[in-house]
Amino acid sequence: MAKHRTHTAAFILGVILLVSLDQYTKFLAKAHLERHTDLVLWKNVFVLRYIENRGAAFGMMQGGFLFFYLLTTVVLTGILLILRRTPAARRYLPLRFGLFLLFCGALGNLIDRVFRGYVVDFFYFQLIDFPVFNVADCYVTVSAVLLVLLAFFYYDESEYDYIFHWGKRKGEGH
Repeated sequence: MAKHRTHTAAFILGVILLVSLDQYTKFLAKAHLERHTDLVLWKNVFVLRYIENRGAAFGMMQGGFLFFYLLTTVVLTGILLILRRTPAARRYLPLRFGLFLLFCGALGNLIDRVFRGYVVDFFYFQLIDFPVFNVADCYVTVSAVLLVLLAFFYYDESEYDYIFHWGKRKGEGH
């Protein structure tokens, strides 16, 4: 029980810190880039460019506000339910971390949608013409890569059965 409380406290503190970092960088981008041309950090490679994204990742599905609110609420709730079911054992720390990053990224962009009506994006890799993104998007991308790697190479089927399919833990009776 104490381990669960420690994880919960760490989760809440971590969410506050990472979402604050995301929101602060968006505040800085809005304050310093909104009415200016690109800020070139590395010529023809990396630029700070202010964009108001009213869509999903990389500007897809522009204007689908209600859909994004509902989807994000479902995702955030699902993450909390999965975390609640995930054992506090050290083995599941990578899974908890991946879900934590996903939660922070989704929440950071939801805050923008609710309070601004759009998501502030400002990182642009000009070299590969990658869509403009933000810190919350970095959290989501890193978490997605981590969760895929864990799914294929770290956890086995019985662990998924317990966590994701609401089955029984290894060693529990039938």
